[in-house]
Amino acid sequence: MNIEAPILNAVNEWLTPTFDKETQDAVKELMTTSPKELEESFYKNLEFGTGGMRGVMGVGNNRINKYTLGKNTQGLSDYLHEVFPNQPIKVVIAYDCRHNSNTLAKVVADVFSANGIQVYLFSDLRPTPELSFALKYLDCQCGIVLTASHNPPEYNGYKVYWEDGGQIVPPEDAAIIKVIESLNYDKIKFNANESLIKYIDTEIDKAFVKSSIENASFNTPAAAKENLQVVFTSLHGTSIKSIPDTLSQAGYTKVHIVPEQAIPNGDFPTVKSPNPEEPEALTMALALADKTNSDIVVGTDPDCDRLGVAVRNNEGKMILLNGNQTMILMTAFLLKQWKKAGKINGKQFVGSTIVSTPMMMELATSYGVECKVGLTGFKWIAKMIKDFPELQFIGGGEESFGFMVGDAVRDKDAVAATLLICEVAAQAKAAGSSVYKELLQLYVENGFYKEYLVSLTKKGIEGLEEINQMMINLRQNPLKEISGQRVIMVEDYQSSIALNLLTGEESIMDIPKSNVLIYYTEDGSKICARPSGTEPKIKFYISVNAELDSVEHFDEAESFLDKKIQNIIAGMQLN
Repeated sequence: MNIEAPILNAVNEWLTPTFDKETQDAVKELMTTSPKELEESFYKNLEFGTGGMRGVMGVGNNRINKYTLGKNTQGLSDYLHEVFPNQPIKVVIAYDCRHNSNTLAKVVADVFSANGIQVYLFSDLRPTPELSFALKYLDCQCGIVLTASHNPPEYNGYKVYWEDGGQIVPPEDAAIIKVIESLNYDKIKFNANESLIKYIDTEIDKAFVKSSIENASFNTPAAAKENLQVVFTSLHGTSIKSIPDTLSQAGYTKVHIVPEQAIPNGDFPTVKSPNPEEPEALTMALALADKTNSDIVVGTDPDCDRLGVAVRNNEGKMILLNGNQTMILMTAFLLKQWKKAGKINGKQFVGSTIVSTPMMMELATSYGVECKVGLTGFKWIAKMIKDFPELQFIGGGEESFGFMVGDAVRDKDAVAATLLICEVAAQAKAAGSSVYKELLQLYVENGFYKEYLVSLTKKGIEGLEEINQMMINLRQNPLKEISGQRVIMVEDYQSSIALNLLTGEESIMDIPKSNVLIYYTEDGSKICARPSGTEPKIKFYISVNAELDSVEHFDEAESFLDKKIQNIIAGMQLN
């Protein structure tokens, strides 16, 4: 077998006594039986992306295992001692329902404790947003959650949170990665100091649910709550630990839980993908909604930070909303409630991201509130809260089915968001309206924006090269027109340059660098190209818009926008 020198060097390192016999035997097995898998496991170091580090579990430096996570944790421990010298350091660790999450979480706890760091470890699986909440509640400097969100069952991951409760951002992220990369595996301290590991559970749970209710409840009458029929599914994930209790304590009595999906299971046996962005994932919930004549369906991903929502349209049929639509509905509701309470005075903001619907800006402007737009990922919305302490954060989201209500949790939070969308639904129903009717009215008032995501999967080494080449082509040979519409502006977030193609004028964008390109056409369409930071995919986010003069003309306007989207897909050869 011909193995390239860098890969062979990495493989040989994993055959030294630094690694246990079980690991060495697994590496030897790959050498004998699966040379391709061996190459995939060792050709690079697993990297931090937009949502932390995610990867396939197995042996090798490009896999999730006790050594790669141990190295992360050792480097993080060294960094914590460096930036918080001569003071007690505390970290909190949570994990989800995935295979090996509990044992890997204990490895992480062991390494922290071996480095003299006080560890709070959840005694069982918990939602990711509860980790963010617990970090601030326990006054910790750092938090870790073991999760791979909605990735397939063979994946796991490692997300790092900082003392503000948000995920790490510059300059901490680069500094931490630098320390980790400089470490050798033989420097990992695996021998736990058990006296520094404290298990936590119900006290934090109660505080978290109480906080969620305080942040996401808005004077909805008890009768309106009791009149709302809700179907909920945890898709075999962690939300079963928090959402039913939160809805119950908030006064929602008619909540139907999909029983087949209520037990946490890292195999996710009833779905192809445990991702509420995928319509198929909510099939069982939609069936239960029709059986119970429910008004709304909510499904969450395995670590409970994303939510998918379905509501009844004007014909009474259940339809799935996309992430932009749920974000618009919840943001509009929050702005309306804040205005009603007299709390908007020019010192508030909502948050969004560059790949999300431009309608967020229209909506915020209509209430005299600023809409701050950051890079993809909720860590950037959390950073906005930290960077602008003089402003109040109302709420915010992104197109990938995530939302954050207030700043008690500094990450996307499906617990508070589930309660919030139920508040929207309950108040609408009590007023003789519906979530769907409220959405159409928002389109009339702010313009009808419609978004569509094209996601192309490119696995392995060849896939990564193909994705890189696609971005190079789009940069070096920028499109001059798309589907008959002139491109008037190209924003390159890697070079931080916005180029006006009509005037040739370049301007510098004051935003962190990222491998993202956005095209704007003369008819107001927006097309964003972005490789995923956590999956082997390149994504194209398409946004089109039109005026909607009345709800009665919605179908006609939607057909017009659907055709425009299909023309863009064909014009860019994305199908």
